[in-house]
Order: sequence, then C-alpha cells, then structure tokens
Amino acid sequence: MTRNEVTEMIVTHKLRKKLTWLQLAKAIGQSKEWTTAALLGQMTLSAEQAKEIGELLELPTEAIEQLQVVPYKGSLPSSVPTDPLIYRFYELVNVYGTTFKALIHEEFGDGIMSAIDFSMDLQREPDPKGDRVKIVMSGKFLPYKRY
Repeated sequence: MTRNEVTEMIVTHKLRKKLTWLQLAKAIGQSKEWTTAALLGQMTLSAEQAKEIGELLELPTEAIEQLQVVPYKGSLPSSVPTDPLIYRFYELVNVYGTTFKALIHEEFGDGIMSAIDFSMDLQREPDPKGDRVKIVMSGKFLPYKRY
C-alpha cells in the first residue's frame, strides 16, 4: 500500500464516517491544521496517533504503519496548481512573494522563514460583505550561516 493510497483511503473513510478534520485532530491532540497536513500525507504520526486514527477510520494495519513513515513532502501534482483554491495561493506568492522576501529581509536580515518550525491557524472571519478566510502563519526565522 502506497502513502497516496492511504491518503485516498483516509479521505474516503472520513467522508463515510462523517468526521471532520477538527474531530480527528482532537482525537490525537494536535491542531486541525497539522492533523490535516499529516492525514493528507505531509507529516509523520507517532505510533499512538496512527493507532488512534486507524481505529477511528477503521484503517488496515498496513495503512496505520504507513502513517508512521516519514513522507516525501510536497503534495502538488504539477508545478503550477490547477485546483482554483490552491492556485490562489500560488497567485498570492507570485504577486506578494517579493514583498514577503523584501520585508522579512529588512526586518530580520538574510535568511528564510522555516516551514519546519512552523504553525498555522485557519479561521472563518464573519463579514457582512461575505465571510473571510483568516490564515495566520508563524515560522521561525533561520538566518543564513556565514562560514
């Protein structure tokens, strides 16, 4: 069983059991953002977490084992995403990427924002003109080493 097959199985079983990402996250004691990334194949679950998810979703042993393997990260099937929602993030980075870079370098110096030492919070923000998506991302600044 491949990790992609496990991901497809998770999505199918989640729908069949009418569970939310938040419910699955609470079951393993992690944020909904991290848990969703993990169950979509981007993070590694502990043995205890994998067992809990396996029981909730009625996954076979092989799938539970796969959840504990360090994945090959990067889940997009193409370099330019075709899914409209994901494409908007791609567009956002195309438009504002140089702004992020300039402002981070001005504020912190030469380095990067970590996607490893990272957290994210996604919330619905009510608005009379149409609800908004609020995403707060926090990544550790990693300066480039001089040697």
